[in-house]
Amino acid sequence: MSDTPVKQQSTAAFYGQAVASFSLALVATAVGIFRLDANSWVRGFLGIAVLYLVTSAFTLAKVIRDRQEAGQIVSRVDQARLEKLLAEHDPFEKL
Repeated sequence: MSDTPVKQQSTAAFYGQAVASFSLALVATAVGIFRLDANSWVRGFLGIAVLYLVTSAFTLAKVIRDRQEAGQIVSRVDQARLEKLLAEHDPFEKL
C-alpha cells in the first residue's frame, strides 16, 4: 500500500491573479521609466535593468522548482525500491 502524494494544482483564480499582478507591476515600472525626467541613456539603462531582473527572477523560480521536483523523484524511486523489497520478502522462508 503506497501513499501517492496528491499533486498540488493552483486554481484558475490564483493563476489569473499572479498573471495580472505581474503584468500590472511590469506596466507600472515601464510607465515610470518612460515618464522619468532623465535623458534616454538613463531610461534605457533602467529598462534593460528591469528586463534583466525579470529574466533572472524567472530563471531562479525555474531552478528552485526543478530542484524540488528532482528531490521528489529520488524520494519516489527510493520508496518504490523499498516497496519491492518488502513485497518480495517472505518472513517464513528458511535461511
